[in-house]
Formats: sequence, C-alpha cells, structure tokens
Amino acid sequence: MTRAVLLTVCLASAVLGMQPARAQLTPYDPYAAVQERLPPVAPDGTLRWGVFYKSAEMQQAYERLWNLGACRNTNPAITIPVQENRLLIDRLPESEFTGVVRGTVGSLAGGVVAFVETQGDSAHLPLFAQLHPAGVSKVSVCGSVPAALVRPGMWVRVKAEVDSRGRAVDPVHDLEIVAPQPGFKPDPVRPGRMDTLVGLVTQTTDKALLLRVDAGTIRRLRIPLAADAVASIVADRFDLIAPGDTVEVKGRLWAGEGCSGRGTIFASHVTVQKPPLPAPANAAAARKAEAGPPAGLPN
Repeated sequence: MTRAVLLTVCLASAVLGMQPARAQLTPYDPYAAVQERLPPVAPDGTLRWGVFYKSAEMQQAYERLWNLGACRNTNPAITIPVQENRLLIDRLPESEFTGVVRGTVGSLAGGVVAFVETQGDSAHLPLFAQLHPAGVSKVSVCGSVPAALVRPGMWVRVKAEVDSRGRAVDPVHDLEIVAPQPGFKPDPVRPGRMDTLVGLVTQTTDKALLLRVDAGTIRRLRIPLAADAVASIVADRFDLIAPGDTVEVKGRLWAGEGCSGRGTIFASHVTVQKPPLPAPANAAAARKAEAGPPAGLPN
C-alpha cells in the first residue's frame, strides 16, 4: 500500500466539494524491527488493510525524525501521540451500507466511490468507499447502458453473423460488456453463421465497433450498431460507475479523525446497479431479456 491512496482520497474530496482527508495508508511501521509485507488477502479471504494514520502530517514528520536518527522511542511526548495516531483497519468490524452514488475517482486499484445513504438523518453527507490499493476489493457493476458508452479496451460479447471479411451482416441491438477470466481463449469466428462472438474493442465510431478476436483466421470484426443499441454490463468496470447508480458496500467504517465526509469505508465488496434506461433504449434490453443469456463465456 502506498501514499497514492492519500492522493486518491484527496482528489475524491476535492471533486465532490469536500475537505480533503488528512490520512494515509502505508506499510511503514517505525516500531517494527523488520518491515513485514503481508499479502493483501489473508488465507481465509479477508482483506489486509494495515495501518491508517489519522494525521498524515504527524506520521510524515515522525518518519523524518526517525530516518534522521533524532527519535528512537525515548520521548513519551512524541511516541504516545504517534501511537494514538495509528489505527489498525483490520480490527474494525465489517458492516454493510446502501446508497446512491455521487461520484468516483481512480480505478479498481485504490479508487474511491462517494455515495449518500438513502435513509437516516445524515443522508445529505457522503460516505467514501475506499477500494484496496492492491486491487483486491470485489467490484460488480450490473445493468444496462447505451452502447455509445462502450470504449476501446473493453471486452464485449455479441451475437451476430459476419462475412468472410469480418463485417457483421446486420446492425446489432444489444451486446454485453464482459470481463473474461485470465487465460480465456475466444472461439474462432465462423463466417456465414449466427454466432456468439467475444472480442476486445479496438476502436469505436458513432455507428460501429471494431473488435479484435485472437483466434482463427478472421481476427478483425466490424460490428454496426443499431440506433437503440444497448450494452448490458456483467463485469467489474469501475469506470462505468456513475452518479445516480445504486450501490451496496461491505467494509470497515472509520468515522473518526482523518476520515472523509461522514466516514471512510475500507471496502471489501462494492456492488453497483445501474438505473433503468429510458424508453426507447430499454426496448433493446427487453428483447435481450426475452432471448435469455448466451452460454459459454465465464463472467
């Protein structure tokens, strides 16, 4: 864990009009003879967060004194405040929270989701769900978005018939944004047949997606999009979380000194549900629901 987490929290606070949090996550422990770096996930599956410093300035000043040899745990006036400044996140109990997203900053590794709870006297104050900097927090995004939000670098699954040049015969009305498992190998493209195709988006236009399929002889596809095309999400796409989404968070809440907003939640699980699309875009989603999910690709 690095001080990048501090920067992420400060950025999230600034974007959402909040005061920046004066805290940081770091593996540095001046009281330890050896700086042990444990894996971010324990054998039982729980996340290891380490130490949260309520005041980053106090810890940084102490580290400077320590590195200069000016402090060796001999002055209680220094060591006691430094000890009280440390919070072991892993000792906080886990709780569950539900709310509506106000904004995000960062990525799956160390990102922040700001949200307000839908109930309670303090619903107007945001909570900040902090993702683990090692990228091991579980994030799930479900729902549908306009296909125009599909971007290069995403994996998609689409049912279409393509010709020998890799061009789809008809525009598609619905597709899926997916997250293939490591080592996934797509099936070769078979021209002239209605198939379920999985590929990496390499380029987008207003009317089409260009895909790369690393299998078989046809490896470049052009998939035209219908005007009402909808993309359903079955992936951990942090970049598709948006204000107005419903969010459920499981994590360890710290609402004391150094937290952001009403509290910082060190999140192990974040589940996001997109709101229903307005008509006529939801017509494509309805057609997809009636057809049922295609088989094959693991999510």
